[in-house]
Amino acid sequence: MNQQELRATSVIGLLYLIRMLGLFMVLPVLPLIAPGLVGATPLLIGLALGIHGLSQSLLQIPLGILSDRWGRKPLLLAGLLLLILGSLVAALSTDIYGLIIGRFLQGCGAISSVLLALLSDLIRVNQRTKAMTIIGLAIGGSFGMALVLGPLIAASQGLRGIFLTTGFLGLAGLLLVLKLVPTPGRHPGTHPDTSASPARLASVIADSDLWRINASIFLLHFLLLSSFMAFPLVLKATGQIEDSQHFIYYLIMLAGSFVLMSPLMWLADRLDVRPMMLGMLLLLAAGFGLMMTQDAWHIWWLPLIGIFLFFMGFNLLEVLLPAQLSKLAPAGARGASMGVYTTCQFLGVFVGGLAGGWLVVGEGLVSAADIATLLCVNIALCGLWGLLIFTLPSLRHIGNRTLEYGNADFRSAQEGVEGLLSIPGVIDAVIIEGDRQEGQQKSLVYLKVDERFFDDTRLKFTVEGGNSPSRQTGDKHGARDK
Repeated sequence: MNQQELRATSVIGLLYLIRMLGLFMVLPVLPLIAPGLVGATPLLIGLALGIHGLSQSLLQIPLGILSDRWGRKPLLLAGLLLLILGSLVAALSTDIYGLIIGRFLQGCGAISSVLLALLSDLIRVNQRTKAMTIIGLAIGGSFGMALVLGPLIAASQGLRGIFLTTGFLGLAGLLLVLKLVPTPGRHPGTHPDTSASPARLASVIADSDLWRINASIFLLHFLLLSSFMAFPLVLKATGQIEDSQHFIYYLIMLAGSFVLMSPLMWLADRLDVRPMMLGMLLLLAAGFGLMMTQDAWHIWWLPLIGIFLFFMGFNLLEVLLPAQLSKLAPAGARGASMGVYTTCQFLGVFVGGLAGGWLVVGEGLVSAADIATLLCVNIALCGLWGLLIFTLPSLRHIGNRTLEYGNADFRSAQEGVEGLLSIPGVIDAVIIEGDRQEGQQKSLVYLKVDERFFDDTRLKFTVEGGNSPSRQTGDKHGARDK
């Protein structure tokens, strides 16, 4: 990755962090502070917590497609302006309804798909895996920072301070886009590895295996949002942890979970991950079980262990699921697959917040019976999710390749595909016209391969004269291809 690509990737990662940080900071504090708003009920608080997921799920794919027509930067600027507007509406609200409207507007700035498309415009094919790793670190970091900064800001500035901080972060994002983000061409090229191509959506939507992964990310974020209707209340109910100290415990638990999950992430590239995913579901269910009874709240460290187990399971599943999606996605349809996946993720955020508020129906600070009901439902969902994972195919030996050829290298696209499919170990192949680089039109070739039988040297038989591809990236040893 050259200096220009590293700079572009860093700026895009920072934009991801800014946006997700602003949306996540209310998670650990809203159930504690929002009851003081006019008209607040547990159901409406849950709606306010997850409503941004609804607007994001509705707009994620459309905005990515519109950015192909209108350009990336105008859509990014519009999305950040909506984030700022929603933050101001929420900050100035004195009732729960204004807060809900503000959170909905925040979600309308659904720029994740636009950022992915921008990344594909600015980063060479053979450097996108590295770029996506940096983006993943930024998104994961935003969640951890939000759980620490949210309670910290709320302790001194209240809920309004969190939304004003989010507004200022949006302004910083505008400056980044205007000053540091390069301007790609007016009509950017199509990049199926990062763009949700409408032509590929139909095949992705019809794929039953992909829907197992989509249902998994829906359930994971359902559990995240519904659980955060309970976590802050349970910590408060212990009587030993002040609201202003929540951030300390979140920081310790997150740091500990990341340390312990690191060896598991290394093993995930080398083993069948299905047993590992089932193990993480058991951790989630065990965590919920430790927090389920009021008697456990009097032993203040038991809920902390339960939340720690949740973070451990959640964080590892958040890493494993995109890796499985990448392996399952049809060749040349990873962008469309990711678009549907992200839509399901944000739908899980919305439904989880709404369901969490609906289940916590008691009046007053916290009802032990209602919290227990919520956690019981989450345990049952973990069990149903486990059945989905049992039906997933083994993807241990599945890998991906992204190749780039000059068009002149091919006898014809059809012959090229036939030649690729004749290579032992090639499961699927797609050839798509790519970008014009250095005066030559390039073709992008997407392969799904079985690493046990695939030999990269056989690729020379797909081009006239035995030429090798000009660039090649991907997963050569069954590791996840991000």
